Amino acid sequence: MPVLSLIANPADPELDTGLAAAVLARTGGELNWLHHGVACDIIEPTAPEALDIARDIIGSKAVDANMVPTEGRRKLLLVADMDSTMIEQECIDELAAALDLKPQVAEITDRAMRGELDFAQALDTRVALLKGLERSVIEEIRREAITLAPGGRALVHTMKAYGAYTSLVSGGFTLFADYFARRIGFDEAIANVLDFDGDRLTGTVSKPIVDKNTKKDRLLALAAEHGLELSQTLAVGDGANDLDMIGVAGFGVALHAKPAVAAAAGLRIDHGDLTALLYLQGYAEDDFVR
Repeated sequence: MPVLSLIANPADPELDTGLAAAVLARTGGELNWLHHGVACDIIEPTAPEALDIARDIIGSKAVDANMVPTEGRRKLLLVADMDSTMIEQECIDELAAALDLKPQVAEITDRAMRGELDFAQALDTRVALLKGLERSVIEEIRREAITLAPGGRALVHTMKAYGAYTSLVSGGFTLFADYFARRIGFDEAIANVLDFDGDRLTGTVSKPIVDKNTKKDRLLALAAEHGLELSQTLAVGDGANDLDMIGVAGFGVALHAKPAVAAAAGLRIDHGDLTALLYLQGYAEDDFVR
């Protein structure tokens, strides 16, 4: 039984009753609000192209439309990317800013996330530019320059409260992933390890690196370890190195992603925050653990 999911950004909601009614009139089905003004389900739409119809009616409004099944909708495993997903920045770009190299490094990061560059090679190139950066500076950047993406704590804590295991798997660095995983509430964190000579970066990263294969393999391993079908899993990310795990997950979500990534993912959230992943699973706002 399909459900047409409509979700707005709670910080600036544009999903009013008029828009929901207009979509319902064209798609058929039964309307169920999960959070008035922010998220609703249209259950069993009868129109054959209900998703296309909804997106056409929504037009330029900041509302995401996705089609999901009702069966097994709540997932029991979350595997999430970190940079530009669970946090709002790319950590390596912020490290580069301390050396006045942010534009140069950010361009490489952006091309790697679009899938235009080999991820491992791009990582080595960028880390080499950070040689000599002091650990104390990195810790200051972590403390002062990085912000949590809205809705992340609610996503993780709610899923955990309903029995899910949560894993942060990042192509970034343990100095950030371990720290923010604890702050957000993840059960585990996996990321790349920067090499140091004393308190300064050597410009290298320990091998093997965490890449797209690591992300997918960790999702598969955790599903097997917890006795879950892949249909019971959820993966979220924004870059090309997230596509493999997004592709095998029951719900594979591209969040504020590069265009090619959003186009390839089964589900896409372009406007909502991370609580959108709860609404996709059918959680109502009253169910959230904040």
